This record gives sequence, structure tokens and C-alpha cells, in this order.
Amino acid sequence: MARTTPITSDAIRAFQADNPRMRTRDQADSLGISEAQLVAASCGRGATRIAAHPDQVMAAAQKLGKVMALTRNESCVHEKVGRYDNYHTGKHAAMILTEDIDLRIFPSHWHHAFMVEAETETGPRRSLQVFDAAGDAVHKILLRAESSLSAWDALRLSLAVPDQADTLAVAPRTPPEAAKSNPDKIEVLREEWRRMTDTHQFLRLTSKLRMNRLGAYRIAGAPFVRPLVPEAVNALLAQLAQDGTEVMVFVGNRGCIQIHSGPIVTLRPMGPWQNVMDPGFNLHLRLDHVAEVWAVDKPTQRGAAISVEAFDAQGALIFQIFGLGKEGRDSRAAFGRTVAVLPGLQDTAAEVAS
Repeated sequence: MARTTPITSDAIRAFQADNPRMRTRDQADSLGISEAQLVAASCGRGATRIAAHPDQVMAAAQKLGKVMALTRNESCVHEKVGRYDNYHTGKHAAMILTEDIDLRIFPSHWHHAFMVEAETETGPRRSLQVFDAAGDAVHKILLRAESSLSAWDALRLSLAVPDQADTLAVAPRTPPEAAKSNPDKIEVLREEWRRMTDTHQFLRLTSKLRMNRLGAYRIAGAPFVRPLVPEAVNALLAQLAQDGTEVMVFVGNRGCIQIHSGPIVTLRPMGPWQNVMDPGFNLHLRLDHVAEVWAVDKPTQRGAAISVEAFDAQGALIFQIFGLGKEGRDSRAAFGRTVAVLPGLQDTAAEVAS
């Protein structure tokens, strides 16, 4: 909840010093400020404000060597270890394309960025952090033992902007867009869905029909979508961990989408969290945030693109999982068979009725 009265940078730093084991996101929530404002309070004391445009941030990231990339939303955290490389700039969308770190970047939401050094019980922790206009985290790059400290030190000096104030003004947070359907256009939706040749055409289709993703799913019906029970998410992860089917796991926010391509091996549930803890890939998912789950079938030139997509109670997309379709590693058919037997809402309703 946002504060109704301002808090000083001294008070923010004092709270952090008193709560060293609390995650920065939780510290910010406790203080009623954004995470970016929390980080800004340490400017000149471990944090350095830098230009936030992806062109500058990704140029820096490619010099740091092996790091961890982190992208999250309210319900899911996606972490990948690797090197940033193969950057493609773009006015509306940019990309990092490597086997390990695979990002879709939306520059209009990259508003604030910092290089941060923080002392912890295990030594200094260094990270490059990007935030949107409201001060919510868009993307983070965390250095590891094998990362280049010489590059980090040089970048911290070269990228620093003149304004190093320890306060930060942020915009009001934009709430998630609720499901938006247009039942008058349902037949057009179905007909044009059948004609799709690429999954990227879907959002253009829904926008043209004045719908959004979740709104379209709610009215499309079979054979395009099948509603699943929320528990299907955990069942899917357990099955993937058991059979080794390679998948693509998409997690994102307004400013960045991060993708894992490969298997899911090790699951470690803890309280409301289901955690994937694999070498080079970690996923932390709040199962209790999952309100709607859909099995989705979109036609492409290479065959059906089947996905499982989870949404929270506000209609925000939590994650998408597809079968991997890379040449020589095509697991789409196997993934489709797994999705076909996941429990659906109609199945559950039929059992109750009987």
C-alpha cells in the first residue's frame, strides 16, 4: 500500500539496516514505497543511478561475463544463468537471443536503472536493476563469483548519470487489465484464429477485435481453448519433471519477458511456493495466486502451438509453457499429450454432478 506521507531516505536506510535479511521487495512493501525508491535511497552509498534505456543496459550486460538474469511478476520469479549476447535493438521491442538468456524487451517501460552494491552476510552482492515508471522491477542482472568485476567497476563509472539524488519520484501503478471480451465478435475471433500461421498474430487479432488475451480465451471455446483446474499447474510441472519433456517457460511483466528452453528436473515445494531448482534455471511460483488456467491451441505453419497459461485473480498473466519446437529438439507432440490429460474444469464439474 502506498504511503500517504513522505518517508526520508535516512529512514529508508535505517529500516534496511534493521531488517538485513528481508528481501528488498518486501522492505519496500513494508515501507509503502516502490522498490526503485528503496534502491534510490542508497545512491552515493552503494547504489549508482544509470541510464535505463535497454541499449545502454544491454551493452553493459554483455561485458559482465556469466551472470544471473531475473525477471518476475507478482506471482512468479524466473532466473537464468548465462551470458548476455546477441542483442537486437528496436524502438518498440528489443531482444537478447542466446541459448541460456532469452529476453523480449519493451523499452517504453524501462524508466529507472541502478548499479547496486550491497553488503551481505556472505559478502558484497552486485546487481544491475531496471524499474518501470511506477518503480516496480522490470529486470535484474545479478553478478556471480565468475562475473567480471573489472568490467563492473568500469561500467559503474562510465554509466553514471549526473543526477545521483537519493530520492525518486514515481508514477502511480497501473493495475492489470481485467479480462476483456467482445461476444459480438466471437465468430470472427474463431474464424481468424483458424487462419493464424504464427502465434505472434494472436495479440494483433485480439486487439483488432477489442479484446485481450484472457477475454478471448473465455469466449473462444473448443477446439481453441480448454479451461483447466488451478491444480493442473502443479500436475503439469510434476509430469514434466518426471518425463523430461523439454519446454519453453515464459515469465514476464510489462517491460520484459524471460524464456527458459529446456527440461524441468527438480521440484522443491515450500509453503505456497512451487520451486524449480535446476542448474542454470530456477523458477519460483506462488501456486495460491493461480486463479485461471487455460490449455490453448494456436495454429502455426509448423503445426499446433499448444500452451498452458496461468492467470491471477486480477486477470494478469503469470506464465506460459509451450513444448520446445527447436530443430532436432521438437517436444511439441509429447507436450501436447501431457496437456491433453490435465484435469479440466468441465471434468471436475461432471464428477461433482455424478
